[in-house]
Amino acid sequence: MMTSTDPLVVGGVVGDVLDPFTRSISMRVTYSNHREVFNGLELKPSHVSSIPRVDVGGDDLRTFFTLIMVDPDAPSPSEPNMREYLHWLVTDIPATTGPSFGREIVSYESPRPTMGIHRYVFVLFRQSKGRQMVDATEWPRQNFNTRDFSVRFDLGSPVAALFFNCQRQAGCGGRRI
Repeated sequence: MMTSTDPLVVGGVVGDVLDPFTRSISMRVTYSNHREVFNGLELKPSHVSSIPRVDVGGDDLRTFFTLIMVDPDAPSPSEPNMREYLHWLVTDIPATTGPSFGREIVSYESPRPTMGIHRYVFVLFRQSKGRQMVDATEWPRQNFNTRDFSVRFDLGSPVAALFFNCQRQAGCGGRRI
């Protein structure tokens, strides 16, 4: 179970997005240029513009997983009135593979925060009933709710989660004369 020093607790992911859970599957998220996501890592929007590689653990290809990526700080951490903003949703991912082997329900939208530091959370659920039928029109990007989604599709508690921080990328270079 999670402790008060767990990065997901310290970072407020547990509380804002998830209830406490026990990790039981490995999940590795890597963006281009070999930038592996670790809890609390700071990444720039230019680092996360393309779909990451996600490696899901497990040992049985007949076990399926759902991957969700949300921003609980949209549009700004001080007023997150779009919480949670859905950036990506993939179901039916076989164990030992990744999202490219699953069904993309909501396509990847790269993070582009405009104000403050945002947390981007990857949550992995084991699908208890095999392959899932999810209607994408039922789940808007704004005000998505990971807990409600989990209940609606009988996913139970997450089996893995990771998050990174991202803020607006400042312009480069100095004044041009």
